Amino acid sequence: MSVSRGEIVGVIGRNGVGKSTLMRCLIGLLDSWQGSITFLGRDVTRLEADARARAGFGYIPQGRDVFPQMSVEENLQVGQLIGGPSGKKFPELVYEYFPRLKERRRQMAGTMSGGEQQQLAIGRALIGNPALMILDEPSEGVQPSIVQQICEAMKSFRNELGTTIIFVEQNLDTILAIAERCYIMEKGKITRSLTGDDVNADNVRAQLLL
Repeated sequence: MSVSRGEIVGVIGRNGVGKSTLMRCLIGLLDSWQGSITFLGRDVTRLEADARARAGFGYIPQGRDVFPQMSVEENLQVGQLIGGPSGKKFPELVYEYFPRLKERRRQMAGTMSGGEQQQLAIGRALIGNPALMILDEPSEGVQPSIVQQICEAMKSFRNELGTTIIFVEQNLDTILAIAERCYIMEKGKITRSLTGDDVNADNVRAQLLL
């Protein structure tokens, strides 16, 4: 599996085939027992998750995992402590992409809706200007209107900041909205890829229903 700078690549397949496990290996929350992970020409296979974050990885896990007893603003401040190697931070840009967060910046994160929490989790990763964002099921439990906002924001990250994005997704509409290529997983292995015009409703649906 390889992803070029500035690409938006989906990883698709039925439930239980290993997509989330792959994402957790990429960010360093699970040890890789075989193979290697190279990031911007550097072997990061043995780096801990915090070191990968400092190297420019951003991770939005399935279920979001915001800090519920902290405000929106405080959650975003945590993101500013990490960030990519450039040192640039983007607090105002996060509020531009997700104006709802600015409206609720004093609110405790645990009292927000699932869609608002997802925006916050993405914003917390984005604020540190990662070179690579890894998202696990960004549309899960999120109402369609907010999913659309998230999709537009993700495309803007790539277009305006050059952010590379890898995401796991089961929602057909989300995949078709943002994926430029897709890798298909079956039984813990990447089995094939969909490139360019291959990413269409029929082909994606076939892979999700295998």
